[in-house]
Amino acid sequence: MRGADSYNEALFSTIRLEEFVPANHPLRPIRAWLNEALTKMDSRFSAMYEADVKGGRPSIAPEKLMRAMLLQVLYSIHSERLLVEQISYNLLFRWFVGLAIEDTVWNHSVFSKNRDRLIAFDAVTELFNATVEMAASKGLLSGEHFSVDGSLIQAWASHKSVRRKDGSDDDKPPDNWHGEQRSNTTHASVTDPESKLYRKSRVAPAHLSYLGHVLTDNRHGLVVNVRASTADGYAERDVAAAMLAYVCRPDTRVTVGADKNYDTRGFVTTRYRGYAMSQRRRKCIEQCFGWGKTIGPIRQVMVRGLAKVDQLLTLTMAA
Repeated sequence: MRGADSYNEALFSTIRLEEFVPANHPLRPIRAWLNEALTKMDSRFSAMYEADVKGGRPSIAPEKLMRAMLLQVLYSIHSERLLVEQISYNLLFRWFVGLAIEDTVWNHSVFSKNRDRLIAFDAVTELFNATVEMAASKGLLSGEHFSVDGSLIQAWASHKSVRRKDGSDDDKPPDNWHGEQRSNTTHASVTDPESKLYRKSRVAPAHLSYLGHVLTDNRHGLVVNVRASTADGYAERDVAAAMLAYVCRPDTRVTVGADKNYDTRGFVTTRYRGYAMSQRRRKCIEQCFGWGKTIGPIRQVMVRGLAKVDQLLTLTMAA
């Protein structure tokens, strides 16, 4: 017997939002870890809002904002406007963020207003550190064998925004730059001054870019340190040394695998047996950048300024 194509909505429902999410959904363990990490960050969140005027209108809970930011990375949502739209009708997203069915979703501009606050208090960095601590507590890190690599992150700025620093080309149209010799010494982007013209090789075109640096532990290829920097020919080795100094214990000898960009006298030591092992395992680090640029948002970031790029890269590697 054919069923009727009808729709009758009940006035009241007794089904909880939790019941819509399958028991084996991958977001369940992620949300459990995230809630644990956010609970430990309570004092930091309180400090973020101490300067606000007392008695004012309550702002959006920072825990909800950070859950929403992580969703954006995990589900390849290209803009905050689209993220807010999907949270409004997606029950899975509402459950993950911590909104009831009846709750009104905030405006997309809330993200822009709160991003600088999160940067000032290193909230995303603390969330990433909680990820590393969780991996260490479960015995997933060796603490002795690492891989390091850097990757180009295209800036949210075009070639038309690159103008002479002395202002001598202000009277020229912005698209009339072909055939002109440009360099980071004489030119800069007016929309994202911290981005730099950078090319992967002699035959590759130059793009306004940043560099993203990742340090992984070789046991399971998990990220243990991450930083963004301006794009230049020395940043990879300098940042790699700083990241290693941060994670390595002074009483432990470590091995580090890297590609030929790090092949300098001051960085590479090949006489130890662990060198060959690190070179075999360092390919795992490419999976981090591969995921971050295909699923995540770091192929071309939609934020401007080194601090915001670093925040987005850190959140992506936490994911």
